[in-house]
Amino acid sequence: MSTASQSSDLFKPVQLGAVQLQNRIVMAPLTRSRAQAGDIPSELAPEYYAQRAGAGLIIAEATQISPQGKGYAFTPGIYNDAQVAGWKKVTDAVHAKGGRIFLQLWHVGRISHPSLQPDGALPVAPSAVKPEGKAFTETGFEDFVTPRALELSELPALIESYKTAAQLAIKAGFDGVEIHAANGYLLDQFLRDKTNLRTDAYGGSIENRARLLLEVVAAVTSVVPSERVGIRLSPISPANDCADSNPKEIFSYVVEQLNRFKLVYLHVVEGATGGPREVPNGFDLQVLRDLFKGFYMANNGYDLEMALKARSANLADLVAFGRPFIANPDLVERLKQGAELAQFDAATLYGGGAKGYTDYPKLNLA
Repeated sequence: MSTASQSSDLFKPVQLGAVQLQNRIVMAPLTRSRAQAGDIPSELAPEYYAQRAGAGLIIAEATQISPQGKGYAFTPGIYNDAQVAGWKKVTDAVHAKGGRIFLQLWHVGRISHPSLQPDGALPVAPSAVKPEGKAFTETGFEDFVTPRALELSELPALIESYKTAAQLAIKAGFDGVEIHAANGYLLDQFLRDKTNLRTDAYGGSIENRARLLLEVVAAVTSVVPSERVGIRLSPISPANDCADSNPKEIFSYVVEQLNRFKLVYLHVVEGATGGPREVPNGFDLQVLRDLFKGFYMANNGYDLEMALKARSANLADLVAFGRPFIANPDLVERLKQGAELAQFDAATLYGGGAKGYTDYPKLNLA
């Protein structure tokens, strides 16, 4: 272990709410599009996640809370008993290796396609604003369509679906849940003024645009203790054609309001999702760290040096790594040793079987 790593608490245990973590390194949620028919986790998923149980915390791949919440082919769900049974195999495998795992609760909103929706319906959104880009469907990439604006009368059932999914996640053995309110998906679409053009109680003012997110948090924390609930935000990311004219204002308000719920962590995508950390119309995200009263989890392009600095300067409590975990199942050990990291095969990121999923080797320290 390098001297810098030895002196850092990055690799030391930490208490995260109700859960003891073996280190401060988090495996970020990674869509791999390998679910079986019925949106049940792959038979290989238990092995895949158990291989990566050296992470202090695993946040499992984004998982749709309802059939309507689906936006990508072959992604798993958490809304029926068969899916719960599939996920239970995963949580059992991770726990057997001494790991901890949360499930990310996901509704994509407009980032979908009729072929992925029940009965070929239009995807839903706060407003009927078509996103730029293409959807990943079972037959390949297809242009996004103009979504249907959600009716006021539909929102209570939508909120209830988050609540039910959270309950089922705990039933499946997860140590907690993360509410996905980032990357241009449904809750993020409500927050931002580019995608939310509503004139009712869920649009217009900052308070109105934040209303749905806060109601979802209230619903989830009514059935899962807040010390087992985190949330993910991407305040300045342009992912999925989402943006806001004053991100500092809306996200500062959101984080202040989240403190009412005593969530265990705030997971922030710092910059553009999977892209530059500095973006136009950005702001210093440490503002949000200072506002939030729980753990701050930093994410986006971190390497060992950045992670060590984030801890030594107290810029983050936890550091999430995403794609490095794909080709490095033993990422924490490699970071600890200062070892070279393997590179993933882009051709096997999404879909397929064991190749590029469970066949990446661990470091040979012999």
